[in-house]
Amino acid sequence: MKLFWIAVICAAPLVLGTAAYLFGWGTGSASNYGELIAPRPVSASALQPLRGKWVLVIFDAARCDAYCERKLYFIRQVHRAQGKEMDRLERMWVLTDDGKPGTELLGVIPGTHIARFPASDFPGTPADHIYLVDPLGNLMMRFPRDPDPSKVIKDLQRLLKYSRSG
Repeated sequence: MKLFWIAVICAAPLVLGTAAYLFGWGTGSASNYGELIAPRPVSASALQPLRGKWVLVIFDAARCDAYCERKLYFIRQVHRAQGKEMDRLERMWVLTDDGKPGTELLGVIPGTHIARFPASDFPGTPADHIYLVDPLGNLMMRFPRDPDPSKVIKDLQRLLKYSRSG
């Protein structure tokens, strides 16, 4: 009888694991907050100097409204929250018009690269999202219109921790 119970105890993890796999028990939701996008190369030449770094990209007009300012502040804070890993992350503001940003605004977003290029490589409505480009120049993730800062920070920390590139 003792031998029987030892065999049951030893076989239980294998039997329960197989049952969980077959019946879909315990399958949870994705652990990432941002929406993963099938990696696609971004053809913008403005991103070439930033190759080898992760890049947060936002699209907005040069005449920055309150939502635009919030996005710029958000990506600056997310960048700073990376601590010692923040050198692996860059920020880019892509201007969607021919205007020029105000000097006052430029003074509060130091380190943010400013460029102009078409948003054809970026899905959805580009002004409504914050995009993440990987160190190889591929678009791979986007965050919603009004993202939760702690969840974005967690996503980026996880990416930077497990990625050797960038």
